[in-house]
Amino acid sequence: MTDDSKQAPIIIKRIKVSHGGHHGGAWKVAFADFMTAMMAFFLVMWLVGQKPEVREAVAGFFQDPGKYQMQGSSGLFKGSQGIIPSKNKSIGKKKVATNKESAGPSDLEIKKLNDAASSIISDLAKLSEFSRLKKNIKIQMTSEGLRIVLNESADSPAFFEPGSAKLLQKSAIILMTIGRQLGTIKNRLVIEGHTDASFGGNSDYTNWELSADRANSARQLLEVSGLYEGQVREVRGFADQFPMIVDNVNDHRNRRVSIVVLYKSREGAYDQLEVGADLLQDATSG
Repeated sequence: MTDDSKQAPIIIKRIKVSHGGHHGGAWKVAFADFMTAMMAFFLVMWLVGQKPEVREAVAGFFQDPGKYQMQGSSGLFKGSQGIIPSKNKSIGKKKVATNKESAGPSDLEIKKLNDAASSIISDLAKLSEFSRLKKNIKIQMTSEGLRIVLNESADSPAFFEPGSAKLLQKSAIILMTIGRQLGTIKNRLVIEGHTDASFGGNSDYTNWELSADRANSARQLLEVSGLYEGQVREVRGFADQFPMIVDNVNDHRNRRVSIVVLYKSREGAYDQLEVGADLLQDATSG
Protein backbone atom coordinates (compact mmCIF):
# COMPACT_ATOMS: atom_id res chain seq x y z
CA MET A 1 0.00 0.00 0.00
CA THR A 2 1.05 3.50 -0.59
CA ASP A 3 1.32 6.06 2.13
CA ASP A 4 -1.78 7.85 0.71
CA SER A 5 -3.96 4.83 1.24
CA LYS A 6 -3.00 4.77 4.92
CA GLN A 7 -4.25 8.34 5.58
CA ALA A 8 -7.52 8.77 7.59
CA PRO A 9 -10.57 9.65 5.50
CA ILE A 10 -11.68 13.30 5.52
CA ILE A 11 -15.14 13.76 7.10
CA ILE A 12 -17.20 16.86 6.32
CA LYS A 13 -19.87 17.63 8.91
CA ARG A 14 -22.89 19.57 7.69
CA ILE A 15 -24.75 21.61 10.34
CA LYS A 16 -28.32 22.70 9.72
CA VAL A 17 -28.83 26.27 10.76
CA SER A 18 -32.44 27.23 11.60
CA HIS A 19 -34.01 30.50 10.46
CA GLY A 20 -34.13 31.85 14.02
CA GLY A 21 -30.53 30.96 14.71
CA HIS A 22 -29.43 32.75 11.56
CA HIS A 23 -31.12 36.03 12.50
CA GLY A 24 -31.00 35.83 16.29
CA GLY A 25 -33.63 37.33 18.67
CA ALA A 26 -32.21 40.82 19.10
CA TRP A 27 -34.58 42.31 16.51
CA LYS A 28 -37.57 41.33 18.63
CA VAL A 29 -36.27 43.30 21.58
CA ALA A 30 -35.54 46.28 19.36
CA PHE A 31 -39.00 46.10 17.81
CA ALA A 32 -40.66 45.93 21.24
CA ASP A 33 -38.70 48.99 22.36
CA PHE A 34 -39.78 50.80 19.21
CA MET A 35 -43.47 49.99 19.79
CA THR A 36 -43.24 51.09 23.42
CA ALA A 37 -41.71 54.38 22.35
CA MET A 38 -44.42 54.89 19.72
CA MET A 39 -47.17 54.17 22.25
CA ALA A 40 -45.66 56.69 24.66
CA PHE A 41 -45.38 59.22 21.83
CA PHE A 42 -49.02 58.87 20.82
CA LEU A 43 -50.11 59.03 24.47
CA VAL A 44 -48.24 62.32 24.86
CA MET A 45 -49.78 63.65 21.65
CA TRP A 46 -53.24 62.63 22.87
CA LEU A 47 -52.73 64.37 26.21
CA VAL A 48 -51.51 67.55 24.54
CA GLY A 49 -54.81 67.81 22.69
CA GLN A 50 -57.02 67.26 25.75
CA LYS A 51 -58.70 69.80 27.97
CA PRO A 52 -56.80 70.99 31.09
CA GLU A 53 -59.08 69.05 33.45
CA VAL A 54 -58.35 65.81 31.58
CA ARG A 55 -54.60 66.37 31.77
CA GLU A 56 -54.88 67.18 35.47
CA ALA A 57 -56.87 64.02 36.12
CA VAL A 58 -54.35 61.80 34.31
CA ALA A 59 -51.47 63.49 36.13
CA GLY A 60 -53.27 63.02 39.45
CA PHE A 61 -53.73 59.32 38.74
CA PHE A 62 -50.01 58.76 38.20
CA GLN A 63 -49.12 60.85 41.23
CA ASP A 64 -51.52 59.02 43.55
CA PRO A 65 -52.89 55.87 41.87
CA GLY A 66 -53.94 54.39 45.18
CA LYS A 67 -56.74 56.94 45.42
CA TYR A 68 -58.45 55.30 42.45
CA GLN A 69 -57.67 51.71 43.45
CA MET A 70 -59.02 51.67 47.01
CA GLN A 71 -61.31 48.78 47.77
CA GLY A 72 -64.91 49.83 47.36
CA SER A 73 -64.11 53.22 45.90
CA SER A 74 -65.57 54.65 42.74
CA GLY A 75 -64.41 57.11 40.18
CA LEU A 76 -65.05 60.81 40.39
CA PHE A 77 -68.23 60.44 38.36
CA LYS A 78 -71.25 59.39 40.34
CA GLY A 79 -71.68 55.70 39.61
CA SER A 80 -68.59 55.42 37.41
CA GLN A 81 -65.12 53.93 37.66
CA GLY A 82 -63.35 56.55 35.56
CA ILE A 83 -60.65 58.96 36.64
CA ILE A 84 -61.52 61.85 34.34
CA PRO A 85 -63.75 64.38 36.12
CA SER A 86 -66.42 66.50 34.57
CA LYS A 87 -66.14 70.26 34.33
CA ASN A 88 -66.87 70.59 38.04
CA LYS A 89 -64.35 68.68 40.16
CA SER A 90 -65.08 67.58 43.70
CA ILE A 91 -63.99 65.22 46.42
CA GLY A 92 -66.01 64.11 49.41
CA LYS A 93 -69.59 63.21 50.23
CA LYS A 94 -70.66 66.63 49.06
CA LYS A 95 -69.05 68.55 46.30
CA VAL A 96 -66.14 70.64 47.50
CA ALA A 97 -66.26 74.00 45.77
CA THR A 98 -63.24 74.96 43.73
CA ASN A 99 -61.77 78.45 43.89
CA LYS A 100 -63.69 79.36 40.75
CA GLU A 101 -66.95 78.18 42.28
CA SER A 102 -66.27 79.87 45.61
CA ALA A 103 -65.98 83.17 43.78
CA GLY A 104 -69.50 82.72 42.40
CA PRO A 105 -70.74 83.77 38.97
CA SER A 106 -68.81 86.30 36.94
CA ASP A 107 -70.24 89.70 36.08
CA LEU A 108 -70.43 88.55 32.46
CA GLU A 109 -72.53 85.51 33.35
CA ILE A 110 -74.88 87.59 35.51
CA LYS A 111 -75.29 90.01 32.62
CA LYS A 112 -76.05 87.16 30.19
CA LEU A 113 -78.79 85.79 32.45
CA ASN A 114 -80.23 89.27 32.95
CA ASP A 115 -80.23 89.73 29.17
CA ALA A 116 -81.99 86.37 28.79
CA ALA A 117 -84.61 87.47 31.31
CA SER A 118 -85.15 90.71 29.39
CA SER A 119 -85.60 88.79 26.14
CA ILE A 120 -88.12 86.45 27.74
CA ILE A 121 -90.10 89.37 29.16
CA SER A 122 -90.06 91.11 25.78
CA ASP A 123 -91.31 87.99 23.97
CA LEU A 124 -93.99 87.26 26.58
CA ALA A 125 -95.31 90.80 26.37
CA LYS A 126 -96.17 90.18 22.71
CA LEU A 127 -98.52 87.31 23.58
CA SER A 128 -102.25 87.85 24.09
CA GLU A 129 -102.22 85.21 26.84
CA PHE A 130 -99.63 87.18 28.81
CA SER A 131 -102.11 89.81 30.03
CA ARG A 132 -104.23 87.05 31.59
CA LEU A 133 -101.28 85.25 33.19
CA LYS A 134 -98.96 88.14 34.05
CA LYS A 135 -99.83 87.91 37.75
CA ASN A 136 -98.92 84.19 37.70
CA ILE A 137 -95.37 84.66 36.39
CA LYS A 138 -92.31 85.76 38.35
CA ILE A 139 -88.80 86.16 36.93
CA GLN A 140 -86.13 86.62 39.59
CA MET A 141 -82.35 86.56 39.99
CA THR A 142 -81.30 84.33 42.90
CA SER A 143 -78.11 82.88 44.36
CA GLU A 144 -78.60 79.83 42.10
CA GLY A 145 -79.20 81.79 38.93
CA LEU A 146 -82.28 82.93 37.04
CA ARG A 147 -85.57 81.58 38.45
CA ILE A 148 -88.84 81.64 36.49
CA VAL A 149 -91.91 80.81 38.59
CA LEU A 150 -95.27 79.83 37.09
CA ASN A 151 -97.90 79.59 39.82
CA GLU A 152 -101.57 78.71 39.78
CA SER A 153 -104.52 81.00 40.45
CA ALA A 154 -107.11 80.82 43.20
CA ASP A 155 -110.14 81.36 40.98
CA SER A 156 -109.29 79.35 37.84
CA PRO A 157 -106.52 77.09 36.52
CA ALA A 158 -103.54 78.97 35.09
CA PHE A 159 -101.17 76.37 33.65
CA PHE A 160 -102.43 72.89 34.66
CA GLU A 161 -105.77 71.22 34.97
CA PRO A 162 -106.79 70.92 38.66
CA GLY A 163 -105.17 67.94 40.37
CA SER A 164 -103.51 66.92 37.11
CA ALA A 165 -100.18 67.23 35.31
CA LYS A 166 -101.91 68.01 32.01
CA LEU A 167 -100.93 71.43 30.69
CA LEU A 168 -103.66 73.78 29.55
CA GLN A 169 -103.41 74.35 25.82
CA LYS A 170 -104.12 78.07 26.10
CA SER A 171 -101.25 78.50 28.56
CA ALA A 172 -98.68 76.24 26.89
CA ILE A 173 -97.54 79.12 24.66
CA ILE A 174 -95.97 80.73 27.74
CA LEU A 175 -93.70 77.73 28.32
CA MET A 176 -92.94 77.44 24.62
CA THR A 177 -91.81 81.07 24.47
CA ILE A 178 -89.61 80.59 27.54
CA GLY A 179 -88.11 77.42 26.04
CA ARG A 180 -87.14 79.16 22.80
CA GLN A 181 -85.18 81.81 24.67
CA LEU A 182 -83.52 79.49 27.19
CA GLY A 183 -82.31 77.25 24.37
CA THR A 184 -80.06 80.09 23.17
CA ILE A 185 -77.90 80.12 26.34
CA LYS A 186 -75.43 77.51 27.53
CA ASN A 187 -76.54 77.31 31.16
CA ARG A 188 -78.30 74.16 32.29
CA LEU A 189 -81.71 74.01 33.95
CA VAL A 190 -83.42 72.50 36.95
CA ILE A 191 -87.20 72.21 36.82
CA GLU A 192 -89.10 72.02 40.11
CA GLY A 193 -92.70 71.12 40.86
CA HIS A 194 -94.51 72.26 44.03
CA THR A 195 -98.02 71.86 45.41
CA ASP A 196 -99.94 73.41 48.26
CA ALA A 197 -101.01 71.35 51.26
CA SER A 198 -104.66 71.07 50.27
CA PHE A 199 -104.44 68.65 47.33
CA GLY A 200 -107.11 66.00 47.79
CA GLY A 201 -105.21 63.07 46.39
CA ASN A 202 -105.09 59.51 47.63
CA SER A 203 -102.46 57.01 48.71
CA ASP A 204 -101.73 56.07 45.08
CA TYR A 205 -101.34 59.63 43.80
CA THR A 206 -100.10 62.14 46.34
CA ASN A 207 -98.55 65.59 46.27
CA TRP A 208 -95.23 63.93 45.52
CA GLU A 209 -96.46 62.38 42.30
CA LEU A 210 -98.37 65.49 41.27
CA SER A 211 -95.43 67.88 41.79
CA ALA A 212 -92.97 65.60 39.98
CA ASP A 213 -95.37 64.97 37.09
CA ARG A 214 -96.04 68.67 36.59
CA ALA A 215 -92.32 69.44 36.53
CA ASN A 216 -91.81 66.65 34.01
CA SER A 217 -94.67 67.90 31.81
CA ALA A 218 -93.03 71.33 31.78
CA ARG A 219 -89.70 69.72 30.83
CA GLN A 220 -91.24 67.89 27.88
CA LEU A 221 -92.77 71.04 26.43
CA LEU A 222 -89.63 73.12 27.02
CA GLU A 223 -87.44 70.55 25.28
CA VAL A 224 -89.56 70.43 22.13
CA SER A 225 -89.72 74.24 22.12
CA GLY A 226 -86.02 74.95 21.81
CA LEU A 227 -83.86 73.56 24.62
CA TYR A 228 -80.72 71.77 23.45
CA GLU A 229 -80.24 68.09 24.29
CA GLY A 230 -79.09 67.62 27.86
CA GLN A 231 -79.83 71.20 28.93
CA VAL A 232 -82.22 70.00 31.64
CA ARG A 233 -80.02 68.77 34.45
CA GLU A 234 -82.66 67.72 36.97
CA VAL A 235 -86.42 67.41 37.41
CA ARG A 236 -87.49 67.70 41.03
CA GLY A 237 -90.80 67.12 42.77
CA PHE A 238 -91.05 68.76 46.21
CA ALA A 239 -94.76 68.18 47.00
CA ASP A 240 -95.82 70.77 49.61
CA GLN A 241 -92.51 70.77 51.51
CA PHE A 242 -91.27 74.19 50.33
CA PRO A 243 -94.22 76.61 50.22
CA MET A 244 -93.61 79.99 48.64
CA ILE A 245 -96.19 81.50 50.99
CA VAL A 246 -94.79 80.13 54.24
CA ASP A 247 -97.49 81.45 56.57
CA ASN A 248 -100.28 79.88 54.48
CA VAL A 249 -99.38 76.42 53.15
CA ASN A 250 -102.78 76.19 51.42
CA ASP A 251 -102.28 79.37 49.39
CA HIS A 252 -102.83 78.80 45.67
CA ARG A 253 -99.47 80.43 44.83
CA ASN A 254 -97.72 77.46 46.40
CA ARG A 255 -98.95 75.37 43.45
CA ARG A 256 -96.20 76.20 41.01
CA VAL A 257 -93.51 75.07 38.60
CA SER A 258 -90.12 76.76 38.80
CA ILE A 259 -87.51 76.82 36.02
CA VAL A 260 -84.07 77.52 37.47
CA VAL A 261 -81.32 78.58 35.04
CA LEU A 262 -78.20 77.63 36.98
CA TYR A 263 -74.99 79.59 37.23
CA LYS A 264 -72.08 77.52 35.91
CA SER A 265 -70.63 77.43 39.42
CA ARG A 266 -73.79 75.78 40.76
CA GLU A 267 -74.33 73.15 38.06
CA GLY A 268 -72.27 70.36 39.61
CA ALA A 269 -73.30 70.80 43.24
CA TYR A 270 -73.81 67.08 43.82
CA ASP A 271 -72.61 65.55 40.57
CA GLN A 272 -69.37 64.07 41.86
CA LEU A 273 -68.85 61.92 44.90
CA GLU A 274 -66.01 59.86 46.24
CA VAL A 275 -67.59 56.74 47.71
CA GLY A 276 -65.99 54.73 50.48
CA ALA A 277 -66.24 51.06 51.31
CA ASP A 278 -69.60 49.26 51.28
CA LEU A 279 -70.77 49.41 54.92
CA LEU A 280 -73.22 46.55 54.39
CA GLN A 281 -70.50 44.27 53.06
CA ASP A 282 -68.16 45.26 55.88
CA ALA A 283 -70.85 44.57 58.50
CA THR A 284 -71.86 41.17 57.12
CA SER A 285 -68.52 39.85 55.88
CA GLY A 286 -67.56 38.57 59.32
